[in-house]
Amino acid sequence: AGKYRKMHIPDDPGYYEKFYFTPGDASSDAGGGGFTPIDTSVGRLGVLVCWDQWYPEGARLMALAGAELLLYPTAIGWDPVDEQDEKDRQRDAWVLSHRGHAVANGLPVLSCNRVGHEPSPLGASGIDFWGNSHVLGPQGEFIAEAGIEPTILLAEVDMQRSERVRRIWPFLRDRRIDAYGDLTRRYRD
Repeated sequence: AGKYRKMHIPDDPGYYEKFYFTPGDASSDAGGGGFTPIDTSVGRLGVLVCWDQWYPEGARLMALAGAELLLYPTAIGWDPVDEQDEKDRQRDAWVLSHRGHAVANGLPVLSCNRVGHEPSPLGASGIDFWGNSHVLGPQGEFIAEAGIEPTILLAEVDMQRSERVRRIWPFLRDRRIDAYGDLTRRYRD
């Protein structure tokens, strides 16, 4: 149906992907690369892969390009030696960021995350993937949520609801694009 090239590549403990991968190229061939939704029989899908999920700019660009829902295939987890409070904070921040993307863009968000343990090839503790795949509505509400076990998560998504929510909360309309020029800079002076 289309292709998407992961735009943001992580470089942190457990995910040293910058040694192996190059970020996607927004100027690549038609139908691929950049933040371009994929037209399918179920709607226009804004696919953003794993590390891309942390960047509100990607979600917004997909929404502005006409995505009708955002999809986040993900492999994220925690270090098994971390304290439970730290694990909870990390997972909660992950879910909160997805809820924020749903609300800010008035779109459903579907996130599917890996489960299980992967040992580290370097002898470290490895990664426990926390699962918690979920389907969110355009106001960030949970429509369906999985736990930490392998699960087939099915949910019915009202694709007409986004338009109704965007009439209540017209965030895309009311943006001050005249004041956002500095967003294309790494830092402000």
